[in-house]
Amino acid sequence: MNESVVRALSGIVYIALLIGATLYSPISFIVLFGIFMLIAIAEFCKLVNLAYIMPLILGATCFALFTFVIPYNSQSANFTLSLGATFIDLLLLEDLFSKRPSAKKNTTVKFAQLLGYVIFPFLLIIRFALRPAQIAEEQIENFYLPQLIIGAFIIIWTNDTFAYIVGKSIGKRKLFERISPKKTIEGFIGGMVFAIVAVLILGKYYEFPNMIICIISAVILVVFGTLGDLVESKFKRNAGVKDSGNIMPGHGGILDRLDSIIFAIPFLFLYYQIISYVS
Repeated sequence: MNESVVRALSGIVYIALLIGATLYSPISFIVLFGIFMLIAIAEFCKLVNLAYIMPLILGATCFALFTFVIPYNSQSANFTLSLGATFIDLLLLEDLFSKRPSAKKNTTVKFAQLLGYVIFPFLLIIRFALRPAQIAEEQIENFYLPQLIIGAFIIIWTNDTFAYIVGKSIGKRKLFERISPKKTIEGFIGGMVFAIVAVLILGKYYEFPNMIICIISAVILVVFGTLGDLVESKFKRNAGVKDSGNIMPGHGGILDRLDSIIFAIPFLFLYYQIISYVS
C-alpha cells in the first residue's frame, strides 16, 4: 500500500480513537490515556536506554493513585504534579538551549525525567478534564469536561498544520536549526495566528465564558507545544532514531504524536490553578 495512504489511514484511526474515547465517557477517556501513558513510558525508556519494567510499575502505580485514590480537586496533589512536571520541563529546556554537549544521564536523572516529562503530564491531562472529589459512577459525568481536552488537541493540531503550511510556503528563517532544521519562525507565527483563530471559533461553539483566558491558553499550548516537539526531537537525536516507536504506521510512536500536549499541559494546568486560586 502507498506510504501516504498508510499514513493517512493511521492518522484517521488515531484521531477517531482519541476523539471517540474522549467524547464517549470519562471512563473510556481515562482508560485510553492510561494506555497511552504506558506505551509512552516504554518508548521513553527505549530512547534513554532505561530498563522498562520498573518504570512501567511506577507509571501504573502513579496512575492508580492519582486517578482512583487522590481526589481530583486536591490542590496539593495538583500543584505537586504541575510543579514537578514544570520543573523537569524547565531543566529539559535549559539542556535544549545549552550549547555544551549533553552530559550522560545517570539512572536517577532518567527516572526524574520519566516522572516529570512523561508520567505526570499524562496524569495532568486526565485531571484537567475531571474535577470530582472522588471517582464515582454516579458523580463523574457531572464533572467531566471533554471539550477542554478536545479543544486543546484542536489547537495543537491547527498549530502543527498551519506551521507546516506557512513554513513550507514562505518560511526562510530557521527557528532552531540545530535540533529541527525544518521549523521556521514564519511557520511558528503562522501556526500561532491560526491557533488563535481556532480558539475564537471554538469559543463560539462551546460558549466559553472568558475568551481572554482561552486565547492565553492557546498561546501557552503553541509556545510550549513547539518547545515540547523540539525537546522530543533532541531525545530522538541523542538516541539516533527517527521515531520514538512504530505503533502508528507513518507517524511513529505515541510520544511522537503527543510530545506537544504532554510538554505544554503542566504549564497550562498551572496557569488554570493560579487563576482558580486568585479568583
